[in-house]
Amino acid sequence: MTEPASRPGRLGIGIIGAGKVGAVLGAALRNAGHALVGVHAVSEESRTRAEALLPDVPVLQIPEIVERSEVVLFAVPDDALEPLVSGLARGGHFTTGQILIHTSGRFGTEVLSAGRDAGTIALAIHPAMTFTGLSLDLTRLQSASFGVTAAAAFLPIAQAMVVEMGGEPVVIAEGDRPLYHAALAHASNHTVTLIGQASQILESLGVESPGEVLGPLVRASVDNALASGDSALTGPVVRGDSGSVETHREVLQGFGAEESAPDIGAAYLALAEASAYRAHRRGILPEEAFHRILRALDLEKAPESESDDYEQ
Repeated sequence: MTEPASRPGRLGIGIIGAGKVGAVLGAALRNAGHALVGVHAVSEESRTRAEALLPDVPVLQIPEIVERSEVVLFAVPDDALEPLVSGLARGGHFTTGQILIHTSGRFGTEVLSAGRDAGTIALAIHPAMTFTGLSLDLTRLQSASFGVTAAAAFLPIAQAMVVEMGGEPVVIAEGDRPLYHAALAHASNHTVTLIGQASQILESLGVESPGEVLGPLVRASVDNALASGDSALTGPVVRGDSGSVETHREVLQGFGAEESAPDIGAAYLALAEASAYRAHRRGILPEEAFHRILRALDLEKAPESESDDYEQ
């Protein structure tokens, strides 16, 4: 079998940003046989990470990396990307045919327009994964999707590089990048927030290892949601159990006041309302039960003629 480094089409790649994403993707590209010509690492933490994941790759200044590289991978904060690329373009550092890649989920290739005007090829490659900056991320890449955006003529380049890193390319249109990024941030970041809130509540009750209590439940919920979407909804909201929902609202409001954690009650109200609407639209939560849940959340007033009696 041909070793990766001896295969045709190997490229000299420079990594700008040795954060958790840049260092891991750099390592994945090197594992695919590409040559890393340099990495830019400023903080002590990023230098340590570069030493661990990219051993023997020289730490260089940004202009030197760009001038040495056939491919430049920008793994920098979103707001820093356009000014950095524009500055390099004004300085005449780019060359015709050079490939510029950024890893931002928010942007397509337009953010690299200054480099593109200088004759470069612009690619947006965003891994839909959360990173630790450790070698275990390289294994996780093997099951990760990457949102890729590029001009039609260059899309195969982006897709090929993703496949080389072990990922699955998913084409995202230029104008759809912000919505794509919002979807991923909503799913990933807010899951972390919710687990943190639930853990805080359990810790306040004396539960020493809330992760052990929540783990099986959360993993099953995520697996079921990925497989079945809204059909996986369970719990008092979907059952129309307004008494339980009202109790949750009251105790969480009290908990928030006592623990200086108003975010927890607010998050519960917002997500319980969202769950009710989604269940109602799917026909899982009947009309009457839907309105009972909204009233339990204090989002709708009960009609004056309403009675708690049920017809036999």
